[in-house]
Amino acid sequence: MLAIFFVLAFLTVAALLWSGWMLLRSDEDPLRDRLEELQLQAMVSPARPSRRRAGGGIANFFLFLISLAPGGDEWLRRTERELNQAGIRRREALAIYALGHLLFFAGALAGMAWVQRHNTGITYLTGMVAGAILGWLLPQQVLHYLVRRYRRKLQEALPDMVDMLGVVLGTGLALDQAMLRVAEEMQFIYPELSNEFLTVVMQVKAGQERSKAFQQLVRRTGVEDIKSLAAMIVQSERFGTSLAQALKVYADALRTRRRLRAEAAVGRAGIKMLFPIVLFILPVLFVITLVPGLLSVLDNLQFLGRPR
Repeated sequence: MLAIFFVLAFLTVAALLWSGWMLLRSDEDPLRDRLEELQLQAMVSPARPSRRRAGGGIANFFLFLISLAPGGDEWLRRTERELNQAGIRRREALAIYALGHLLFFAGALAGMAWVQRHNTGITYLTGMVAGAILGWLLPQQVLHYLVRRYRRKLQEALPDMVDMLGVVLGTGLALDQAMLRVAEEMQFIYPELSNEFLTVVMQVKAGQERSKAFQQLVRRTGVEDIKSLAAMIVQSERFGTSLAQALKVYADALRTRRRLRAEAAVGRAGIKMLFPIVLFILPVLFVITLVPGLLSVLDNLQFLGRPR
């Protein structure tokens, strides 16, 4: 029985590591993904969300089985949206994440059952409930962290990208060519935002309206600064105003916001450092400063208590 448990635990950990590696490796093809999305939108009515079907490979069949559970389809849609907002947009990303999530949930239940094997009654039930909550919430918290990290990278890159976009537009290039040039120049410095710009350009080249392409950019990222940028570009194109000058002013505003966020982070750093100092540094200081004195006092007391 013990050997079977360890074999199952090893297989679960191996599957989780494989799922994480497959999920986070970057081999995206924005043009291919956009063309497939356009084909799906052409076959499905946008007024009503489509239900998943069993065909299309093992991954789609696995997602179809999950969607049959109560609330499963809504969970898959929410998870897919968060994966997109985290910058993970490969076709099989949702299936890999769902598999890893369920494996981790099962592994947490199995591990808690092993820990609670000698307990009975309410203690065993409480441990299993705790294991279920941990196994279900921890992968979601990891995904939320990836979303926040991706948004933070986009916000940090946006001022420089917008400033360079305004400079390139001032040379006389069109918006699509300017975005493509900026994305190529900034690919190694800000790869996340460069990929988003490339995706927008490829969507426009695939035949989509520029306003809808920017709307999808806003939905993919969920960043308010990008939403303001998209609205500015769409309005400038609609009313014929100078976009280069507007981008220059907006880049200055973005830099001001970035500086304010940095100052706020510095202000919060003191409060965040308070708990590690109290929990880890102060006890060590007390030990270093008080223990030698206490040992000396105890040694003197023992010397005084000895018979002469």
